[in-house]
Amino acid sequence: MPQPKALILEDRGVLAVEGPDGRSFLQGLITNDVEKVDEDRAIWAALLTPQGKFLHEFTIFQTEPEVLLLDCEAARLEDLKKRLSLYKLRSKVTVRDVSESRFVAAFFGEGALDRLGLPSEAGKSAPLDGGRVAVDPRLGELGARAVMIRSDVPPALNLQGFAPATRADYDHLRISLGVPDGSRDLQVEKAILLENGFDELHGIDWDKGCFMGQELTARTRYRGLVKKRLLPVHFEGPTPASGSQVTCDGKDAGTVFSSIGDQGLALLRLERLKGPLLAGGTELTPLLPDWIALPEQA
Repeated sequence: MPQPKALILEDRGVLAVEGPDGRSFLQGLITNDVEKVDEDRAIWAALLTPQGKFLHEFTIFQTEPEVLLLDCEAARLEDLKKRLSLYKLRSKVTVRDVSESRFVAAFFGEGALDRLGLPSEAGKSAPLDGGRVAVDPRLGELGARAVMIRSDVPPALNLQGFAPATRADYDHLRISLGVPDGSRDLQVEKAILLENGFDELHGIDWDKGCFMGQELTARTRYRGLVKKRLLPVHFEGPTPASGSQVTCDGKDAGTVFSSIGDQGLALLRLERLKGPLLAGGTELTPLLPDWIALPEQA
């Protein structure tokens, strides 16, 4: 049996939201229900513009009653911190970068959840060497994510019996499943969540009450305005660069985003899915993971 793998996600940072008002502070801003987060559960969520366009995505863990840790993009952490801080007002909350003392890891492959003592339920969380580990709240097939104490890097990854992984290993899995990776796949201030799987991937709670950008996000859902979807694609030819235009009979059909080898993710117009689809001289074949429900199949 192949040994499950572990990888430190160097492109992720950790932002701490601390204080008695931390939970209520986030609740009015982000797309998911912060009240669902506790020591037994993590969630995935996004921060949007008031117009309902993507700004940031993050996984939220609870480590102490008044401490929430956000696993977010390291390169854009300061922007997220700044945007959240704008809304603090008189809330009893602090927002600070704790990436020097915490890191994010992924555990994946056959047997990974069993080795961590986790069920298959997305978001289910447990303690791990002073940090928290959770079944990836987006999709259990991705394995688990953890926020861990940086001084514990060697024992935290080795004592679990996981083989070292490369980023390519993880991207092969993520892309094959059709799951976006932050701003690599979601255009900041342009991307619409429902075109990128946030509903099926448990990133939106429709019953939690208001969040920034909620009105336009809900309108997109209830009026059936989703005209594109981010889908995994197979390349027949050279791997197109990120940002490459996809065409169908010479007409715009979408955009290629992250890729590795002969597979990638592309935001495609649903009306042109039946192709032929080309990015430069490379032919694209869209794939449909089980979790994705296109409008005609919903």
